[in-house]
Amino acid sequence: MHRLKPVFTLVLAVVFMALPACTGGREAGIKVLVSPKGLTHNFWLTVKAGADSAGKELGVDVIWKGPTLETDIAGQIAIVEDYLNKHVDAIVLAACDAKALIPVVEEADRRGIPVITIDSGLDSDIPLSFVASDNVIAAGKAADVLAELIGYRGEVACIPFIPGAETSIWRETGFREALEKYPDITLAAVQYSQADVATGMAVTENILTAQPGLKGIFAANEAGAIGAAQAVAARNLQGKVKLVGFDASPNEIEALRSGVIQALIVQNPFAMGYLGVSSAVGALQGKPVEKRIDTGVTVITMDNFSEPQIQKVLYPLGKGR
Repeated sequence: MHRLKPVFTLVLAVVFMALPACTGGREAGIKVLVSPKGLTHNFWLTVKAGADSAGKELGVDVIWKGPTLETDIAGQIAIVEDYLNKHVDAIVLAACDAKALIPVVEEADRRGIPVITIDSGLDSDIPLSFVASDNVIAAGKAADVLAELIGYRGEVACIPFIPGAETSIWRETGFREALEKYPDITLAAVQYSQADVATGMAVTENILTAQPGLKGIFAANEAGAIGAAQAVAARNLQGKVKLVGFDASPNEIEALRSGVIQALIVQNPFAMGYLGVSSAVGALQGKPVEKRIDTGVTVITMDNFSEPQIQKVLYPLGKGR
């Protein structure tokens, strides 16, 4: 199991290290575009809270603008192009696609505008920093947990989200690689949720129909996990088909509490938003920026659910918010 305390200690240390030394004055007039992959999932709302917190502390204007859907690659490109023309000072980007956003980031670089990537990176060395979980390690933890849940034997499925999105690619890769340690486990199906709850439910239904002996599922993002949980519950298979999800939206937490989901792999989206903005401001001030900042993940089950530190991971903004 993931050890919680060192991760939080590391993240807090990185937060304070990344804060630009600007106690002598506010960064008045600086505009930072933060463009997430989507706007609707709880994960992105927490990223926004972190970005806004950093903007408030550092006295910069954080512009939150992204496509409504994570599949809207063209929409995100248009947003970044628009704000390049509006002369933002820096860009913090969770890229909908690892390759398609490269040209617009290259244009930002030509204009001397620093780019920081968060959550989902690019196949490019231009971004000054990548602030995210290590998705290969995180998905490997999901595979280990799922293997234990099914007794290290049987057929399992993987539900990534969007082909071409770096986080989806790495989570699928990490899950596949970790399963190689378990010779009696077979990866029987891989289908994409398109980061959509209804699609996640539909593909899970398809998998359960095609693989009646399925023992477990790894759903690699919030929407996929919610959709998979709905499909499992609809067939009264909770507890019979083990389900490991990613992130910790209210619906996922409720599914964990009710026994439909057995484990959640939970990131630190607040830190991604916070460190993305603070790193961008540091770059504008000419300060060195760490090329890779790992914000860590925590494995949460009902065995550790009530621990105070786990509650902080599940409710980074406090309960009821």
